[in-house]
Amino acid sequence: LRQALADGGLQLHYQPKVSLRSGRIAGAEALLRWQHPQQGFIPPNQFIPVAEETSLVLELGDWLLNEACRQIRAWQDQGLQPPPIAVNLSARQFTPQLPQQIETLLQTHGLEARQLKLEITESLVVRGPDEVVPIMNQLVAMGLDIALDDFGTGYSSLAYLKRFPIQTLKIDRSFVEGIPGDANDCAIAQAIVTMGQQLRQEIVAEGVETREQMVFLRNLGCDQLQGYLFSKPVPAEAFAAMVRTGQRLSLD
Repeated sequence: LRQALADGGLQLHYQPKVSLRSGRIAGAEALLRWQHPQQGFIPPNQFIPVAEETSLVLELGDWLLNEACRQIRAWQDQGLQPPPIAVNLSARQFTPQLPQQIETLLQTHGLEARQLKLEITESLVVRGPDEVVPIMNQLVAMGLDIALDDFGTGYSSLAYLKRFPIQTLKIDRSFVEGIPGDANDCAIAQAIVTMGQQLRQEIVAEGVETREQMVFLRNLGCDQLQGYLFSKPVPAEAFAAMVRTGQRLSLD
């Protein structure tokens, strides 16, 4: 993995997020991919946990942030206006130095803060509120949006949602896959959407694969979906083509 970082064996794919009001692409999540010269494609769930246990996750995180910013700049230089790109942050990246690091990246690539979104997990939120809140406030003051990823799978607490400056809640795919047939999944999704609306947060549903799921979530008031119903994660060129041609999801 360290060799892949040095040799260019890593790349980012982009999974579109689609508005459930217009069907248009409203953003994308940048996802890490590793193409091994002998073993071929290695899934992230095989190498990210290993990296998390070592300092390598910091190098991966730095590379991912820089590569996402570089790609946004490249798209703009090609005359494309990409939607905001979301980047996942490891808990180990979330240090007092993070705001300055991101500020430097934005200046280096000539980007505005609104072009980048940050996704964090619940495990980071509960790690140490007194440490995390000031960092999050700095990031939000810079103009960055913060999304809480995989919501409902870990240490969910209404107290955290009230205290932390989170703009987006992402409904985990484990609650989406049973919709609309599973009453429990439906009830959980409805509760998350209702709560998010009351807190004036954007709601994104992950792992949406069927039109039945899409219709149910849209009727609940979910703002966006992300999943194979519209597109799997794709290379930068393919994502740019989607944006350029105005590819849309039919909501009828």
